Amino acid sequence: MTGFLSDLVQYRGLFQMISVLGIGGTFQMGFQVSSVTYMSQHVKAFINETWLERYGYPIHQDNLLFLWSITVSIFGIGGLLGSSGSRYLTVKYGKKKCLLCNNLLMIVAASVMGCSKIARSFEMILIGRFMCGVSAGLCIPLHHQYVGEISPRKLRGFVNSTSSCFWSLGKAVGQISGQRELLGSRSLWPMLMASCGLPALVQLVTLPFFPESPPYLLMHKGDQEGFKKAIRQLWGEGHHQAEIDDIMKEKATMKNIKILSVLELMKEPASRWQLYIIVILTVTVQLCGINAIYFYTFEVLQTAGFEERMISYMTLSVGLSELIATVICTSIIERVGRKVLLREGYWIMGSLLAGITVTLSLQDWYFWMPYCSLCLIILFALVFGAGPAGATASVRVEIFKLSCRPSAFAISAVLNWFGVFVIGTTFPFIVENLKHFCFLIFMGVLFTSGIIVHLFLPETKGKSIVEISEEFNKLNFKKKHIPTTPNHVMEDYIFCTRL
Repeated sequence: MTGFLSDLVQYRGLFQMISVLGIGGTFQMGFQVSSVTYMSQHVKAFINETWLERYGYPIHQDNLLFLWSITVSIFGIGGLLGSSGSRYLTVKYGKKKCLLCNNLLMIVAASVMGCSKIARSFEMILIGRFMCGVSAGLCIPLHHQYVGEISPRKLRGFVNSTSSCFWSLGKAVGQISGQRELLGSRSLWPMLMASCGLPALVQLVTLPFFPESPPYLLMHKGDQEGFKKAIRQLWGEGHHQAEIDDIMKEKATMKNIKILSVLELMKEPASRWQLYIIVILTVTVQLCGINAIYFYTFEVLQTAGFEERMISYMTLSVGLSELIATVICTSIIERVGRKVLLREGYWIMGSLLAGITVTLSLQDWYFWMPYCSLCLIILFALVFGAGPAGATASVRVEIFKLSCRPSAFAISAVLNWFGVFVIGTTFPFIVENLKHFCFLIFMGVLFTSGIIVHLFLPETKGKSIVEISEEFNKLNFKKKHIPTTPNHVMEDYIFCTRL
């Protein structure tokens, strides 16, 4: 406890910046994903009313469903576009400037959507949702990279896993705000849409008081004074030589200190297995079944005979369970390790999906079976939040050097958004044909990914990026001699950050 309090005081600048990055980062994505469900009936009614005013007759039901599906899916299209440009913008302007401009885009999008009802234009909702998608697609990889580069080694797992905490927090806040008693009413839904501008405004006002990423300042800008100043502001006074040595070793091993493009990264032999791992982790997040779990919660509770008004609150319990679990993950990730959380998390989640499939098959046989399904669903969300959610965010940052990180995160983000689009369009058909047996597909993915993680992912806990790269080089260059970085490259870079 004493150690935690001393870290809290010494690294207060770091903890403050984590909050600022999170509120304008993955929080926005979580909020958008969850809040859109609570405004669906109101937006559909608004489209129908607007259509009737313009043309004198109500819109056809098929056209209404088409417009609503476009309203939902256009967010993913914007996210795909934003993530595709994240590498170029990050390298050219830096993470801090990109996030500041990104906040302006989100504020404009929120204003457009918030004014749609007054302007009697559902097209403004489409435009705003697209702009929100572009903003979210850009901010998520920036958030992951930023928190990874400002964290000292002993807090790296904790800091990296906070991105999943803010993701879950955004989902929980979206669920709470979407309740009928708050902003999910017929009259206040435009405010629910526009409320995404508030976190962006908070980050826009506060981020200028914090520094750019220290490794970016040193390696890309060559600003050694700015590098030392940023470390002092984030990590406080004291000796941080071990972390500085890690950054210097990474700099010494970079080829001409060049940020690799996406194609260069894909051709780079020393990054082959890192790319395999990040693709597997990204695909597994999409196919782990967490989205299907949220979909089936309403059906399970409805079958159990709960009132519709109570169902929305009980659905909220699943989101809050995931939020609590992600907070737990930040406290255990440095003790347990990333590999264990991923491997065991995947296997436990797969087992829970098998149990959920059984209970859903038998829910008409016994009156208490839906309650068992609900308990397993909550437990599934807990395991996901406490294990794979936080560990995936941490591993993404830790296995790539700074020269590869922007392109790697661009690839991961594009895969993620493409997965959101594909799953969003195919999942309804899968559910219609397989019903609850669709969980068996996700179960197979989880067990397979757990085996791959066990066999090929080295533990990254407590290791520098150079040490992690050497572990991966055993896979990338199995039969080749791998030269080690000589110790003398550090001699010119030793300095102390104590004021």
